[in-house]
Amino acid sequence: MADRSKDTSGIRFPPPLIYLGVFLAGYALDRVAPMRVWAAPGPLVLAISWALILGAIFVAASAWVQFRRAGTTPNPTQPTTALVVRGPYRFTRNPMYLGLAALYLGAALRLNSLWPLVLFPVVITLIEWRVIAREEAYLEAKFGEAYRAYKARVRRWI
Repeated sequence: MADRSKDTSGIRFPPPLIYLGVFLAGYALDRVAPMRVWAAPGPLVLAISWALILGAIFVAASAWVQFRRAGTTPNPTQPTTALVVRGPYRFTRNPMYLGLAALYLGAALRLNSLWPLVLFPVVITLIEWRVIAREEAYLEAKFGEAYRAYKARVRRWI
């Protein structure tokens, strides 16, 4: 991949904005036609929501640290210079997207809003098709057998 302008996954829209956009669409629907998950969320639901939110921050931050240690960028619109397989990447090929998914779910539970939960499959489908599929094709083309071996031993999500 000699041409640096073509040395990217081809993703043009930041993946966090996909999560945010779909979540905001669900929140807007909730403002128009409120639908609650529970009549009154108890302490267990609040604990689960906070666990998801804090877990999401931890996983995404530790993934980001691994990118920095490897000397590459987590930004999918920029060229990748190293294959990151340490830290949370030992357990999932997409810890940042997993973290964003957990953050999304935690926030929906915290707000006690059903609409974002109803739209959750939409965000996961968009991430799978518009982001992960492109990233995987790019990484396979760039890193070849090393990426294929990594892909064979580590799951996409969890």
